This record gives sequence, C-alpha cells and structure tokens, in this order.
Amino acid sequence: MKEKNPSPTDATVTGFDIKRRRILQGLGAASLSGLPGLSFAQQFPTAKVNTTKLAVTDSEVVVGQLHSASGTMAISETGSIQAEQLAIDQINAMGGVLGRKIRVIKEDGASDWPTFAEKSRKLLVNDHVAAVFGCWTSASRKAVLPIFEKENGLLYYPTFYEGLEQSKNVIYTGQEATQQIIYGLDWGAKEKKAKTFFLAGSDYIWPRTSMKIARKHIENFQKGKVVGEEYYPLGNTNFNSLINKIKVAKPDCIFAAVVGGSNVAFYKQLKAAGITGDKQFLLTLSVTEDEMLGVGGENFNGFYSSMKYFQTLENENNKKFVAAFKEKYGPKSVIGDVTQAGYLGPWLWKAAVEKAGSFDVDKVVAASPDIELKTAPEGYVKVHKNHHLWSKSRIAQGQPDGTFKVVAESPSLIEPNPFPAGYQ
Repeated sequence: MKEKNPSPTDATVTGFDIKRRRILQGLGAASLSGLPGLSFAQQFPTAKVNTTKLAVTDSEVVVGQLHSASGTMAISETGSIQAEQLAIDQINAMGGVLGRKIRVIKEDGASDWPTFAEKSRKLLVNDHVAAVFGCWTSASRKAVLPIFEKENGLLYYPTFYEGLEQSKNVIYTGQEATQQIIYGLDWGAKEKKAKTFFLAGSDYIWPRTSMKIARKHIENFQKGKVVGEEYYPLGNTNFNSLINKIKVAKPDCIFAAVVGGSNVAFYKQLKAAGITGDKQFLLTLSVTEDEMLGVGGENFNGFYSSMKYFQTLENENNKKFVAAFKEKYGPKSVIGDVTQAGYLGPWLWKAAVEKAGSFDVDKVVAASPDIELKTAPEGYVKVHKNHHLWSKSRIAQGQPDGTFKVVAESPSLIEPNPFPAGYQ
C-alpha cells in the first residue's frame, strides 16, 4: 500500500470531519485566534456527547494512564507512558477532542497484577475516565479485563501479545500471534533454515501461551522439532542453567520471550557463555529499542527481533514521530515497538470519538471498526472489527550501537486473527 505524507493527524475523512472543517471555516479569524476550542465544543454540548456520566465537561475530558512506572516492567513500559503523553499533548495543541482538552490521571501498576486491578477500578469507578491507555504484560491485561467489562470501560492496549482474546472493551494496538510469532517462525525456517528450536521465556501468561502457539506451529505446520522449553520467574537474573541446557541441545534457533529487566541479565550471560549472534541464530519476541537501553547493543549484536515497528523505519510519518519524541524526551531517548503502539492509542480514540460524535463508550466502540490512521509511524494501520489492527510484520537484526536493521517485511498488511484454527 503506497503511503502518502499527510499531516500528523490525518485519519479517514468522515462526515463528522467535513462538518468540523465547515464549522472551523465559519468561525472567522477572530474566533480562530480567540477561543476555537470553546466554539467547537458548543457544537457538541456535553449533555449530548456524554450521557453515561463520564468525566467530561464543556472544556475537558479526563482519561487514564495505567502502566508500570516502577518495578521490573518499568524498563519496557516507560516508553509507552511517554508516547501516549506525546500524542495527548499533540492532540491538545490541535484543540483537543470535540473541542475539549484531554486531562490525564496517571496510575502506577508497579509491575504487580493485583495493583493493576485496583488502579483500573479507581480510574473507572472513582475517576469516571472516558478511556484508559495502559497495561503491558498479558498478566496485567487479564487482571484488569473483568473490571473493564463489568464497568464498561475502554482500554487501549499497546503490547504485542498471544492473541486468543477479543473484548468489546479493548482495542489492541499491538500485534497478535499470527502477525508476530507465526510470521517470525516462518521467516526463520525459510531464511535461516531453522528446523530445531529451543523455547525460552518468562513464567507468566504471555510467554507460556506464545510458546504453546510456537510449538504447535513448529511441530504441526513446519514439521520441525522443539528440543527444549524453559521458563523463569519474572525479574529472574540467573540464566546459567538455561544456557547450559541450550549448549547441550544445540538448537538451530533460540526462540525467546524473556521480558522486562530479565533481558539485561539474559543477553549479558549469553555473551559471556560464548553464545553470540555470529554463531547462534536467536529470534526474540520481546526485545525492542526500549529493552536495548539496558541490554546493550554489544550483547544483542547479530540476534533478531520480530516486531511491527523499529525506530529506524524509513518513512515520513516515522521521521516526524521520532523527531517529536526526541524533542520532548531528549536526543538519547529511544522508541520501541510498544512505545509506537502506545502512541497510536490516543489518536485512534480521538478518531473514533469524533466519528461517533460522542464520548460514550458504546458509541466509541461502535465507531472504531475501519478507523484508519494513515500517519502511524509504522506506516498505516486500520482497526479490524475484532478490535485488533491490520499491520505489517517485520524482522530486524540488532546492531552494535543498540539500533536495529530491518531485514524483512511482510509485503502487505496482515489481517489480525486472534483465534487462528489449529493453535488453540
């Protein structure tokens, strides 16, 4: 699909967009230099755009952020916090959503799943937020999901994950298994001639379910062999036993789903044991530019990641995004896959709210399918009726300086399929 270079906020033009443009054109120079947001908000009175008692006034709409700002997952989730805030700041600079500025209530899940559940209940029941941008691990998402469904909240979830889930109350802006796991394994079998695999991950829902899917694909579809499978507690820093088992098994591919701060110890210990990218094919589902800050390019050099986004992508959308991110957070800041997916959340929510002409969750959800974001840093995304995104898949190789070199890309957008036949 050929990409154009629209403004940073270009989304599918709807009847609402045309109406908005006519309203703005009719305000006149004095209004545009004065209170355009207020004038615009008056076209959509609060009583009509908020019938479910959300935290929406004539001038403000309140949303929540729920990520791990502390604990072992902070290394991965800090980027999402930053990217979501950047998107919200940019939206506010444009006049907000339905003429209302966005105010954010930030909560720290602290890498603890019961805390995520507690904080999600606070945001929905006490704060009455219109939407929440948050979670990273599948464990945190599973912990909050019953609350979002019971209270009819709306969560924008930015992380690649195992699939096997679909909820009316969640928009999944990361990849699901068919877009990341299966694409990555097929690339490894074709390009690296991998036939034997050692599966390694952190011990919670996402790695275990992802490896279950990977094993079925390797054994049933690729006719390959799994020669080892190991899991270690979240936050674990001693991988000597795992490395010894890998050395004995001698797999063609180490397929890894170690997450958070554990990645730092894992890759440093691999290098210390002589397992390096020039000798061993390793494909991970969980190292992005965010984790690379701790891992170090010298320890990951030559290994591969399967993601949909890398900071080094060459397109005009991404150049603008990277420049804005670094201007706000400093020239040494980096952007990983989940960071970019986090950035998509507020924009997709804004587009759905404006298409619906309402902040009411049911109306926003109904308006979400087929929303397009042609200015996504990854290039282009579209919301599927199953609440996942049509996205491209990519493979990139780690470089000594901590960046990634993209070596493969799906020729077209991959349709999301959270319940693939034969993998459940």
